[in-house]
Amino acid sequence: MTAVDDALARLSELATKRGLRLCVAESLTSGRLANTVGAAEDAGEWFAGGIVAYLTDVKERVLGLTPGTDPVSASCAEQLAVGARDLFDADLCVATTGVGGPGPEGGHPPGTVFLGWATADGVGSLMLELTGDPQDVLDDTVDAAVQLLASHAERLPGSQPRG
Repeated sequence: MTAVDDALARLSELATKRGLRLCVAESLTSGRLANTVGAAEDAGEWFAGGIVAYLTDVKERVLGLTPGTDPVSASCAEQLAVGARDLFDADLCVATTGVGGPGPEGGHPPGTVFLGWATADGVGSLMLELTGDPQDVLDDTVDAAVQLLASHAERLPGSQPRG
């Protein structure tokens, strides 16, 4: 079993036991994170869903990204996580944004990735500097995002009141 498989199993167990509702917001990973999380055991019980917002205007309109925010930044990742958490009425959301490569984008080198997270009690982000071809960057981003979901799920006491 891989580290990601372990994280998914732990995530499923925690979410099921604590009645958590989880979601994801994706730019860089274009649905791959939702596909991975949605394949976890009992995901139909706790995975509210995911949203792919690739274009900046969609991030602004649907997830509340502040216009002018660098799309490859900690602030963007955090805002995407907050927007999706609100949209899905979830206890926890993790968001992905960055540059997959092969070349730089917006002045950011390939492999520059930001993961954002949001709960009722806090918001934060993690910067990754990944190497390899675009496929490697996407694989490593999804792996890190799953582990971040599991890590933050461990800190949640249980489902928050909805609505």
